[in-house]
Amino acid sequence: MRIKLLFIVAFSLLTACTSDHELGSVKNPIKLFLIPGQDPGVLEDNGNKVAKFLQEKSNLHFEVKVPPSYIAVVEAFGSNRADIAVMNTFGYILAHEKYGVEAHLMGVHFGQKSYQGQIIAKKGKFKKIEELDGKKFAYVDPASTSGFLLPTELFKKKNIKPKEFIFGGKHDTVVAMVYQGQVDAGATFHTPVQEGKPQDARKLVLTQFPNVFEKIEVLALTDPIPNDPIVFRKDLPLPLKIKVKEALVDYLKSKEGQDTFMKLYNMNGVIAVTDEHYDEVRKALQRLGKTAQEFIRK
Repeated sequence: MRIKLLFIVAFSLLTACTSDHELGSVKNPIKLFLIPGQDPGVLEDNGNKVAKFLQEKSNLHFEVKVPPSYIAVVEAFGSNRADIAVMNTFGYILAHEKYGVEAHLMGVHFGQKSYQGQIIAKKGKFKKIEELDGKKFAYVDPASTSGFLLPTELFKKKNIKPKEFIFGGKHDTVVAMVYQGQVDAGATFHTPVQEGKPQDARKLVLTQFPNVFEKIEVLALTDPIPNDPIVFRKDLPLPLKIKVKEALVDYLKSKEGQDTFMKLYNMNGVIAVTDEHYDEVRKALQRLGKTAQEFIRK
């Protein structure tokens, strides 16, 4: 009887230990990664609002991560350190190509399911985009769709070759660099005007530079880009994926959820998608003669 009792106690302890470390538990929270497209503090503050709602809705625990680069989000999936992420479009294509990451939801901006890249410069400095040939230029990140991939394709079409280019790391940094004259021009994201107010990357620096819309103009736009996806590690349990997806959809139906995601990634809605929604960007890579992995090594 004593041996049997010890076995039951030991089994109970093992079960409790396993439960404590189950994905979604306090000791093993679901890792929600956010691409570092703007100020990390803004991302963390609003990401924690998302995590709080998801925890209340799903009874699961979440931890928000804002890594230093777009590529860091991709590689976090390769080492199983990321479970879910709001990714940029190219980053998702790369993560899918390398690690089978799955796109299940896509952000929507006032009903718009796509956005564009934009080329910006100080107002009146250039009359046409071709004048950027031989100039100093700022991109966002090697894995940015609007801030590198589509502008690269546009420059190839126009036979534009910057004399020198740098990566600012974030969209707001590129805008600031153009505003301050550190570069001649730059590439960032563009979304349509809403209620007479510009919604593109320039608005990210309004607090710092209140006259940014008067000083910085848009010279050209790229082809359309499918909006950023919300992605899941491929081997996450299906019930967990469904529970989190349903919670995110509910959150983005609320005023708080819409406000939070607008501050995060300029989205105030979400729709279900599959991997095929991002084939147009793959075609851009094909036109450049590159796979996603080859492009970031260019």
